Amino acid sequence: MKMQGPDGSQLIEIMGVENHGNGLLVSGQIMGAMPMKAVLKPSELRAGFKLLSFRLVVQVIAMLFKKDD
Repeated sequence: MKMQGPDGSQLIEIMGVENHGNGLLVSGQIMGAMPMKAVLKPSELRAGFKLLSFRLVVQVIAMLFKKDD
């Protein structure tokens, strides 16, 4: 999965997600060069869900069926 900035530049590429103790280990590359590993804890995942509104959840679901521009 790749995430890009508004100008189209690649910011992060997530290459894998796996179990890690009481969380998830996310591995990838930042800006196409720097390898990174980050642990997502349950409390941080819950905090992320607080950022979502109903309208945003509907938009995310709709994105699953759209093609890239």
